[in-house]
Amino acid sequence: MNRIKVMVNGLPGNMAANVARHVLDDERFELIPFSLTGPEIIEKEYATSSLQIRLVHPGERQDIINEIKKREDSFISIDYTHPSAVNSNAEFFCSNSLPFVMGTTGGDRNKLAETVFSSGICAIISPNMAKQIVGFQAMMEYAAKTFPDLFRGYSLTVKESHQKGKADTSGTAKTIVGYFNRLGIPFTEQEISMERDPERQKSVWGIPPEFIKGHGWHTYTLVSDDKTVKFEFSHNVNGRDIYAKGTLDAIFFLDTKIKEGVKGRVFSMIDVLQGSGI
Repeated sequence: MNRIKVMVNGLPGNMAANVARHVLDDERFELIPFSLTGPEIIEKEYATSSLQIRLVHPGERQDIINEIKKREDSFISIDYTHPSAVNSNAEFFCSNSLPFVMGTTGGDRNKLAETVFSSGICAIISPNMAKQIVGFQAMMEYAAKTFPDLFRGYSLTVKESHQKGKADTSGTAKTIVGYFNRLGIPFTEQEISMERDPERQKSVWGIPPEFIKGHGWHTYTLVSDDKTVKFEFSHNVNGRDIYAKGTLDAIFFLDTKIKEGVKGRVFSMIDVLQGSGI
């Protein structure tokens, strides 16, 4: 079996490191020993248990990609970098004909999709790579389409907690808010309550101390206008493995689409779930 070549970008970030470890442990893939990283990173290499990965800074990335493309017929790029780099990274991938999986949140999402549509590549873009949470989002989308204004008159509270290093509001929370809007509740992304204080996460939220540096807890609470009815939806994730496993499924799905000759198309994780038979 020919292994799928993968380049994981965003090292030494925690999510990128987790994905790289899973890629190395999966016989379907081969990890390319380079990773695009940010200008603030001073390290030149990242060491895994079995591979030294060179960290490629912005000023040298074009030269390095040119060199890699001389040796590799094709490979899939994974992006777990920083919200501020989302659009520029997508433009770089597209201009170099590099199909990619984008798990980074933030940026101009409409522009992100348009960049891919106008290119000759295909990509998977999702603010959440956890298959089970994406399945929950699919259920919410069905409800929004089938029962518009179901919760009209209800109030909504959204609380999300992530590790201190997460710079932006959860992309998943923003997506779920959009569904509740269609279900009849006026609520803006700015009203989402973000928690990034480790002490409050332990004392108020009850998040286990060992997962303070890597978690994603979300709660959506709906209350009727007369306060007699309450609905609450929660999904609490400790650690990052659930996202890494979903990312590997996304890589495999994207490779299949590339071999089918698909170009200029953006896929979601819902497409991955539907296409993988899960």
